[in-house]
Amino acid sequence: MTAIPDPLMRYPLGDEKSVVFLKAIVTNPQIEVGDYSYYHDFDDPLGFERNVRYAFPFIGDKLVIGKFCAIAHGAIFILNGGNHLIDTVSSFPFSIFGGEWAAAEPKAWPDKGGITIGHDVWIGYEATIMPGVTVGHGAVIAAKAVVTNDVPPYAIAGGNPARVIRSRHAPEDIAALLRIAWWDWPIERITAHVNIIANGSPADLLAIEP
Repeated sequence: MTAIPDPLMRYPLGDEKSVVFLKAIVTNPQIEVGDYSYYHDFDDPLGFERNVRYAFPFIGDKLVIGKFCAIAHGAIFILNGGNHLIDTVSSFPFSIFGGEWAAAEPKAWPDKGGITIGHDVWIGYEATIMPGVTVGHGAVIAAKAVVTNDVPPYAIAGGNPARVIRSRHAPEDIAALLRIAWWDWPIERITAHVNIIANGSPADLLAIEP
């Protein structure tokens, strides 16, 4: 019987050390990663957590990444710790420096929420995901895109700011794929049908639905 990859394997490609399964290396409690999601980096794939910026523990927002995601070199995730007030006289954060400036502490800092990346998402080279964004299941984020708004399931988004370029499938096929949610199947079932999942059409997947 062919072995099924271990989602906790640090280097799933063996001697090729530029790819890591994220679940095997992430330690920051503000980052949650599903099985088999991987990160590729030409220089230091083990340094993925440095790409999650402004993850200050006293804020507590999170980056949540689903299962079976592919994240390319240099993808950046920016959480809320980098936000400044902009509807005030100055955007400078005086209060964080203490002393007599501490009294300038605002009633609330801007909070757009965490970042949620769905299952089976491909995030391209040096893309940037901003706070509060949800990227839907099956979406594709183009290289160097700056994502400031939610991306629908199975959409392809690119540009700065990112806009939806097109959908990967017809609306009825997207609805079927979201209903089937193959990423939630037992890994043995995924493995049994891996060729259809990797190379087939939505119709092919529907044909094997129980």
